[in-house]
Amino acid sequence: MPFRKRLYFILFILTGIIISWKGSSGVGKIKWIVLNNGSLHVNGSTNINNFSCIVADDRPFDTLTCVTNKDASVTMNGEISLDIYNFDCHNPLMTADLRKTLKAKEFPKMKIQFLSLNKYPEMKGVQENINGQVKIELSGVIKSYEVNYKFILDDKKVLQLIGNRRVNFSDFNLTPPRKLGGIIRVNDVLDVEFNLKIKVQGG
Repeated sequence: MPFRKRLYFILFILTGIIISWKGSSGVGKIKWIVLNNGSLHVNGSTNINNFSCIVADDRPFDTLTCVTNKDASVTMNGEISLDIYNFDCHNPLMTADLRKTLKAKEFPKMKIQFLSLNKYPEMKGVQENINGQVKIELSGVIKSYEVNYKFILDDKKVLQLIGNRRVNFSDFNLTPPRKLGGIIRVNDVLDVEFNLKIKVQGG
């Protein structure tokens, strides 16, 4: 075999080994830009009726980093921080009670730290259901939760991430508010849903 062909052959083999090694490690880093038009809903109930509170997301852009692992799971790094004083329960008394219960003066921020996904979304324009892990910091207490996500890619290549999780006031050492001498009692359970709009960097 001529020297030049031998050289090309060796380079071809080395390139294949490198590609194979990268593929076997399964590691890749992708950045998500969290756009500032998302929202967070908190739905709860009293012994009389239901209530729903929302906080509109008006933060500057945040960045989440996704690293795919050898087993196809995803390690995430990044968080969003929401202002408790932006919570609106569509009722001034309920809004004030919730802010007081969440100790807004002492702990004005609710933080959601993203930890992992069980797989990376395929980005095919159909809804994908993926589980993940987060840490929620509220009223000075941090708790880890598994979250059920829905991922939807729209025609503008914006990825919508909808996360749902049921939490309790008591998870964060909080006592649900009561009114009128205890006649109106807020139940311990809250359903939290956050809706983020994400632009995949380079996507």
